[in-house]
This record gives sequence, structure tokens and C-alpha cells, in this order.
Amino acid sequence: MNQIPNPQPALRKGRPLRSQPTTSDQPRTAPRHAQPGLESRLAVCSWSLLPDNPADLVAKLAATGIRRVQLALDPLREAPEIWGRTPELLAQHGITLVSGMFGCAGEDYSTLASIRRTGGIAPDSTWTENWGNIQATLRLAQELKLELLTFHAGFLPHDEKDPAFLRMLERLGQVADLFTQAGLALGLETGQETAALLGDLLKKLGRPGLGVNFDPANMILYDKGDPVEALRVLGPWIRQVHIKDATRTKVAGEWGAEVPVGEGEVEWPAFFATLNRQGFAGPCVIEREAGNQRVADIRTAKKLVEAVLQD
Repeated sequence: MNQIPNPQPALRKGRPLRSQPTTSDQPRTAPRHAQPGLESRLAVCSWSLLPDNPADLVAKLAATGIRRVQLALDPLREAPEIWGRTPELLAQHGITLVSGMFGCAGEDYSTLASIRRTGGIAPDSTWTENWGNIQATLRLAQELKLELLTFHAGFLPHDEKDPAFLRMLERLGQVADLFTQAGLALGLETGQETAALLGDLLKKLGRPGLGVNFDPANMILYDKGDPVEALRVLGPWIRQVHIKDATRTKVAGEWGAEVPVGEGEVEWPAFFATLNRQGFAGPCVIEREAGNQRVADIRTAKKLVEAVLQD
């Protein structure tokens, strides 16, 4: 999830392979075994489809040809009168929940500068509200029998002596412990920092249940390095992958551009080859947050992934 501004109201960002907490302080290493079939791994981010209600979500998922979904949980929490029947309708139509997603209060994605100020759980002004929402979201995830949730934690200060870094470390540890105690895994979205910085943070936190939702396009959109190299760095922590593409900005301090999968700078054959070498066998979730032909773009992404994985 990146939530680049869109004029339409997006549905904000089941059962994946479980990432069970272990007694070790080391990051979980992906199991090295034969990769499951594509049908059991490919999914769609619900918010990419801009659904008006659960029935609309079901119809748009059917149009993509994919029957697995990462579900945005904020609408279910904020508007149960509209979204309360989502689990029932998904089950009726044989759609599997692979994971959930939640956003944070006060986030402003209009510019890179604005999201740096407002993103995730970093701002003091929204921390109390976000902590309450996170606890409510966790209860909802338990009701849905989810095993993995993902979110953008916000920008990480680079100076470890910065009080803001220490606050972020404490808050992330508090959120991770909440999920671990409930038996759920938590994945941090990539992009708002380099892979090396995120990996160092995960080592310092030492929470086995805390991992990464790897989004290669976000590495490009935020201009934070090469996605394939970042994948090698963060491989031990990856819980889920987003399938999204982008082109890098030519103007420092501005967004790159999200584009349909296959039209951007992600080297998909190298990306999937690296994933396979690491033994990753978790969900690969197609995300599209720009453009006005979301279903068609998701179908295009599905075809590209099928072609790459079958080569």
C-alpha cells in the first residue's frame, strides 16, 4: 500500500502461510521447499478495486479472475453498517482471505513531504488515536481468523540518538508485541526507508512475529534503492509480497509514478528468481493504486506473473 492521492474514495489497505513466532531472536528464514502452485498464492488488494460495498468487491474480484484477497480492515471497523457482511459474502462466493491491511489516522499522501510528517505511527499527535484503532483492528482480525496484517509504520529517523527514533522503536515494539500475543504476524510495508535501514531496525526490535510486506514498486516510488537488491537484504523477514510496478522520479523530493505491471522499472524475472532462491512460498498480492482501469490492469499483472513463473 502506498496510497498516492486518487480522486476516488479508495477502500483502504483468509489465510496466508502462518509465520509463527519462535523462541529465537533471529528473523524467520523462509522455508526452502518446492513452490506451491500460482493459484494458491496470487491474490488482489481489495482497495485496488475501489469497491463501494461488499457486493461490488465480490463482483470486481470475479472480473479479475482471482479468488483470493488481502482485505482492507479500516472500512469494516469504521462503517460496519456497510461492510459488516463482507466475510459472509466472500465465503459465499468462495473467496479466500489471505491477509488484512490497516492504515493510520491523519496520513496525508499528497506529497512526499506531507507523508513524511504524517505517516504511520510516527507522529505524536495521532499516536493515541492510532493505538486505539490498532487494538480495535486486531480484534476484528481475530474475528476474521486472519494470520497476517500489514501497514506502513511511517518514516524511520536515521539517527539512532534522535528521540524520535527511540519513540518509533518503542511504539513498533508495543504494536508487534500486541500482535504476537494474539498469535498474528505483522508485516511492515517497504519503501519509506532503505532496505538496509529497515533490516537494521528489525534486528534491533528482535520480534520474530514482525516481518515485511515487500512492495518493489514502493522502493522505486520513494527512490529508496533497487527492488531486487532490497529483496536480497530483506529476504529473511518477508511475509508477503505486493505485485506493483513504478518508474523512478527525475525530480528529487517528488513521487515516482505508479504504472501497470510490466510497464515500469521492476525487473520481474529477476525479482521472482530471487524470491524462489530464498524459498519464499507466501502470498503474492497484486496492488494497483492509480489509473481508471483497475480490473484490466490487475488482469494484465496476473498474465505477466503467470508468464514469468512458468518460464
